[in-house]
Amino acid sequence: MSGIEDVALRAGVSKATVSRALSGRGYVSEMARHKVQAAASELGYVVSSNASSLVTGRTNNVGVIIPVINQWFFGSILEGVERKLLERGYDLMLYNLTKNTEERSRVFEYFLVRKRVDAIIAVTLEISPDEATSLVGLGKPLAGIGGPLAGIPTLGIDDVAAARFATEHLIALGHTRIMHVGGDSAEIMDFHVHSKRLQGFVDALSSAGLPFTADWFVATRFDIPGGYAAGKQILGDPRRRPTAIFAATDEVAIGIILAARELGISIPDDLSVIGIDNHPLTELFGLTSIAQDPADQGEQAVDLVMRQLDDAAWRPPSIHATVPARLVVRSSTSAPRR
Repeated sequence: MSGIEDVALRAGVSKATVSRALSGRGYVSEMARHKVQAAASELGYVVSSNASSLVTGRTNNVGVIIPVINQWFFGSILEGVERKLLERGYDLMLYNLTKNTEERSRVFEYFLVRKRVDAIIAVTLEISPDEATSLVGLGKPLAGIGGPLAGIPTLGIDDVAAARFATEHLIALGHTRIMHVGGDSAEIMDFHVHSKRLQGFVDALSSAGLPFTADWFVATRFDIPGGYAAGKQILGDPRRRPTAIFAATDEVAIGIILAARELGISIPDDLSVIGIDNHPLTELFGLTSIAQDPADQGEQAVDLVMRQLDDAAWRPPSIHATVPARLVVRSSTSAPRR
């Protein structure tokens, strides 16, 4: 059976370099990492996780706390996290955090405290002050995606600015009868995404001197069926039909487009539609969108915790970092028909 010495000889590096490259602990150049991984693969050498843990005091696991798994946005974040973790020789341990108080308590007070992970990434979670204190009190590298968390370095798009940008695009085209289809602002959602995107919509209307009333906002679920249901509700009444709709997500926007097609409403001649995310289906539907890259956000979060693991003296900034979002114009938006 091959050992670490054989891998080092085959790769032409030291045993220490092999250990760092395969454990993910400490700096190794990309060239050296690839050479070590290739040598280990050729020799069939596999690091014993138990032995490695005894030596390093690490599990080579990173815990990811996430509220939803079966939606594109969250799945894309997980893809980015997993891809980056695999590069560093780490495994992903997933915790699906619901709104159930008892289940949340088990995650924060039991599973994470058992020291089964070396670092923690919290994805689009709005956690209580006690839960945030519990996370910080673990003394492990932390990162968050989606919005500010006290004492934890986080990153994400500016939801208010993204919503305002989307609405301003419609206003610049000449639309004045604009409706927003978003989430229920009365519902407590992680990082208040619903209310922030509604706020950006209202801000854009106000700056343009356009009035806002409750009639110009419809709440729905953040998925295609939710958008379809809202679209049938809005577009089925010609008397209150808008000339443009800003949907809080692309999936909602796609549902609205499907409803419009079923009702014989032309996109964009009769109705312009814009969303947020740049979902993979936007090309198929010609949907104009405010693009963000959730997979890249996942990779950036891994970089944050890995740097903390590599350098115990480095302390990440506790402020929220805003990642860029950009307008991608497609065929679903145009000037209103005269």
